[in-house]
Amino acid sequence: MENLDTKRERLLGYIGRFKSCAVAFSAGVDSTVVACAAHKVLGSRAVAVTASSASLAEGELELARQLAEQIGIRHEVIETNELSQPDYTRNAADRCYHCKTELYSQLDRLAPQLDVEVLFNGANMDDLGDYRPGMVAADEHEVKSPLVECGFDKQDVRQLAAYWELPVWNKPASPCLASRVAYGLEVTPERLARIDAAEQFLARHGFSPLRVREHPGDLARIEVAVDEVERLCCQPLMAEVTSYFQQLGYQFVTVDMDGFRSGNLNQLVTLDSRMLD
Repeated sequence: MENLDTKRERLLGYIGRFKSCAVAFSAGVDSTVVACAAHKVLGSRAVAVTASSASLAEGELELARQLAEQIGIRHEVIETNELSQPDYTRNAADRCYHCKTELYSQLDRLAPQLDVEVLFNGANMDDLGDYRPGMVAADEHEVKSPLVECGFDKQDVRQLAAYWELPVWNKPASPCLASRVAYGLEVTPERLARIDAAEQFLARHGFSPLRVREHPGDLARIEVAVDEVERLCCQPLMAEVTSYFQQLGYQFVTVDMDGFRSGNLNQLVTLDSRMLD
């Protein structure tokens, strides 16, 4: 098995094949490692670009700014408009494809202004084993995945982030808020805002990782770590959670007894619905 030093040098060498780059930078551990590696190799010829929209959770944009400053990489923020696209808001199983298409299309248009040769994302080897229509959009726009090319899985990424003393090395995955909306429910700014508010409320009570997933009938399904389910369900906290969620507009509040599972809404996607038109 290859050690981390070998993979790290391979990653730096891979990025060094390019004259300049833009990194799709979400402030997650994967894209932070890619941004850090790009800056180490390319310096001022690397830029991190963060997309801001209603699907970005509270605090993530500020975190991206802080991380970019710590790394030293040039940082740009762009506004994406996926919520104006019916193919995105209808929230079929290929929603992520339309989101990433919007992002990568904007980055393509911005590339000459940024004077970059290539676009990088933060996908790693573990992402290849899940349902990821966004990877199709990446291929269509010739976006490179340095972590995949260099054989990094999630554990490798976290180890390298810790080695480089990046504060997000142990940050839980935080995909866009739309990933919490059950397929078939329309994605709206209002729906995203209440999911965000619900998750921020639980985070203030010390739950991490967590998800609030929205299902038909204004039903919120809460996922926390298995060993935290009992604490969440105890009174008076459960009554406080239920009251707050009802103020947000949820009619029903449930707790998933199986606990937190990243991407578990993908279990509801049938093979036929995964096919892109």
